[in-house]
Amino acid sequence: MNWICKPFEQLSPKELYAILQLRNDVFVVEQNCVFQDADDRDQASWHFMGWHEDRLAAYTRLLPAGISYPESSIGRVVIFPKMRKSGLGKELMERSIEMLYLLWNKQPIRIGAQLYLKKFYESFGFQQCSDIYIEDNIEHISMILQNE
Repeated sequence: MNWICKPFEQLSPKELYAILQLRNDVFVVEQNCVFQDADDRDQASWHFMGWHEDRLAAYTRLLPAGISYPESSIGRVVIFPKMRKSGLGKELMERSIEMLYLLWNKQPIRIGAQLYLKKFYESFGFQQCSDIYIEDNIEHISMILQNE
């Protein structure tokens, strides 16, 4: 796996296309969810990519504090479907947290998590900090990783 992290301005056309394609394939088609993926936050974000050969296999969007939440954030967490159940999701989150700390120092991280992934995110130390809410017809919760 080749891990790369870049700000939006440094993404190549191939990288940007692969990111949008993977996010579309999973969040729109697989999850049958019509939503505005191009939300004007990509430009302020860093894009953390895990490439396997010529395929984008893992991806997160790292957002500085003040873009989605008062805290920094990790979003658009996605694994290429054929590479799931391999431990890649766990590695992606561990590396994303580490990368976020490298970019903006150790600080709280807030995420909007699909409810069914609550235990997955709890395994990294995230704690639920909101009631269940519906976003794009999917149950979500806010979770925070405090760094005390």
